[in-house]
Amino acid sequence: MAEMATTAADPEGLDGVRMTWNVWPRSKVDASKCVIPLAASISPIRPYPDIPTLPYAPLRCRTCPTVLNPFCRVDLTAKIWICPFCFQRNQFPHHYSMISDTNLPAELYPQYTTIQYSSNQTNNPSNLENSTQSVSPVFLFVLDTCMIEEELGFVKLALKQAIGLLPDNARVGFVSFGTQVQVHELGFSDMSKVYVFRGSKEISKEQVLEQLGLGVVGRRTAATGGGHAKGVQGGFENSGVARFLLPASDCEYTLNSLLDELQTDQWPVPPGNRALRCTGVALSVAASLVGACLPGTGARIIALVGGPCTEGPGTIVSKDLSDPVRSHKDLDKDAAPYFKKAVKYYDNLAKQLVSQGHVLDLFASALDQVGVAEMKVTVERTGGLVVLAESFGHSVFKDSFRRIFEDGDGSLGLSFNGTLEINCSKDIKIQGIIGPCTSLEKKGPAVADTSIGEGNTTVWKMCGLDKSTCLTVFFDLSASGQSPPANINPQLYIQFLTNYQNHEGQTMLRVTTITRRWVDSGVGSEELVQGFDQETAAVVMARLASLKMEMEEGFDATRWLDRSLIRLCSKFGDYRKDDPASFTLNPCFSLFPQFMFNLRRSQFVQVFNNSPDETAYFRMLLNRENITNAAVMIQPSLISYSFNLPPEPALLDVASIAADRILLLDSYFSLVIFHGMTIAQWRSMGYQNQPEHQVFAQLLQAPHDDAQMIIHDRFPVPRLVVCDQHGSQARFLLAKLNPSATYNNVHEMAAGSDVIFTDDVSLQVFFEHLQRLAVQS
Repeated sequence: MAEMATTAADPEGLDGVRMTWNVWPRSKVDASKCVIPLAASISPIRPYPDIPTLPYAPLRCRTCPTVLNPFCRVDLTAKIWICPFCFQRNQFPHHYSMISDTNLPAELYPQYTTIQYSSNQTNNPSNLENSTQSVSPVFLFVLDTCMIEEELGFVKLALKQAIGLLPDNARVGFVSFGTQVQVHELGFSDMSKVYVFRGSKEISKEQVLEQLGLGVVGRRTAATGGGHAKGVQGGFENSGVARFLLPASDCEYTLNSLLDELQTDQWPVPPGNRALRCTGVALSVAASLVGACLPGTGARIIALVGGPCTEGPGTIVSKDLSDPVRSHKDLDKDAAPYFKKAVKYYDNLAKQLVSQGHVLDLFASALDQVGVAEMKVTVERTGGLVVLAESFGHSVFKDSFRRIFEDGDGSLGLSFNGTLEINCSKDIKIQGIIGPCTSLEKKGPAVADTSIGEGNTTVWKMCGLDKSTCLTVFFDLSASGQSPPANINPQLYIQFLTNYQNHEGQTMLRVTTITRRWVDSGVGSEELVQGFDQETAAVVMARLASLKMEMEEGFDATRWLDRSLIRLCSKFGDYRKDDPASFTLNPCFSLFPQFMFNLRRSQFVQVFNNSPDETAYFRMLLNRENITNAAVMIQPSLISYSFNLPPEPALLDVASIAADRILLLDSYFSLVIFHGMTIAQWRSMGYQNQPEHQVFAQLLQAPHDDAQMIIHDRFPVPRLVVCDQHGSQARFLLAKLNPSATYNNVHEMAAGSDVIFTDDVSLQVFFEHLQRLAVQS
């Protein structure tokens, strides 16, 4: 019972794992009848205060890579443990010789299904300081200068703040670009030295390093294995790259002076043309520069882009202003001449960064598109962060950018060079992962025949990961899975091994081992029903639909979601054949149709009103956030504030609008504070400033306080919209509400209630159609 109470308070639990089904059918056929795939969402390094960190190396099974865990059977007398994955008997090594019933190692405690190992501790203590120092993180800022003076001013201010917040041992580099790329050498504070690259043609990594004077040094360092670099911070001093990447404390003054002198791109732009901007070459040069660091160095390329690439590789639109930037319609009709070439270019850049273990973070601020859709492949495969805003002066950019570098509670816990390895019980196969990672193509018996997302492997690379990084793993069952004899283990096991460098440069290994029960679904379908997680299932279906929309030509997401929902309701609903009125759904499934209704109307499926950049941005965040946050993206939450009642959740329906109410809508990307008509009039009259109307002043303030709490914990920082009933910005709320009142049925509604002008069906009509189709013979 205590476990269930904890789950209710924190559905992710100690392990940071949520599954679509918490009880699994035995056979592949039964699994396909479940409609919703067998999938798990895991937050690999989610912080949790009760996870112990052990100062020694993990103990692994002899035949499979599984690490000792609480589900192992242990014979304390014979000092033997049996692996629950492959049933191999393993002898405990000598340093475990003291174990007994009263003296168990932490990894065998039943409550420690998630545990950490700090591998820096296993090194020689005299080398500990140097080994920790040898991986100082690198932050290479890449700044677009093709923007107006005001925007450049905003971004320079944000950069100065960021450099002041960086830890002293972090390495900093600076690249600016417009029509050409400038790599700034920060090693000479007395005289600024800049290396210029043409922006019109592709440059290889070797050419970049040669021109920067790093070619020979880089080869010499690699040839000696970098061994001589131990003891010198990061091994940078022994390589020429230290001229470009300096400790933050050493180059803060130089960099601030450089930013003060930096001007907008001076290249002349003829009338009717776009500025020449070589984003693709700039990112390639940046990737080559961080590639000159010693292997194992964690590095982030932080790109600040203010417009579309129009020059060289990665171009997304022509220089002529009369040519519009590609739209979804252009992509569907294959009428976007630059798109495929740019995606291929960024795909190659992603491969280079993944092989180096480095991250691309993208901050795009412009009224037009900048190419997020093309760059998505690089950002997602390297585990980078992405923020899309209208201006570098907007709080969405400014506050999000600052959050990256903050320490303490607000810290994102940026980590580097991660790998995720998954071990499974026999008969379980891994199809792949949707989320910020790259397949390392490591085949094994647990790899499924079919692939979803990043598949064909049991090990994935995560160049960058943080506290909120979440991955969705899809599982399949082997065709041989049959109803088992009585002596076979009724439990299945999955182990996630996450190896990474934390922000302090220490190498950590987090091991999470989970167990679930097999069930013969023909017999125990009630158990199967009780194990269904509707929120996780909705998010998994959203991620899968988004992936299919990108990968499969002509894929109709709405139809696919509808058919899946009808099959699910036919399989698990209670009804008499051909009698819609008799249809009922078990409470374990009752919210799922509502999630699907909102998903069909969401920006993930309906791309009509969004640009390809916005769609790519929304999907990247959907794929990397935990289940609770992703569920809010699909089905926003609505809170109502009124005089006589404390704040309470309200129905996501137009009927929740009332003249004497304030509503707070959280749709993850934006927060909307919506004042009813009467409230807005009283506020305009200034009642809140009169001493006798203190209660009204508190009512007005309450949603703002709650909105600030949400903003404080969220990345990227959401946009805050404050609006009034019948005002122009009320559309931000109305677009998300169930249209139970439209111009078609306005005569049936109560006087004073709001109306949504739409042809969309309401949730009630949607559910009636669903009942009728689910009970059909």
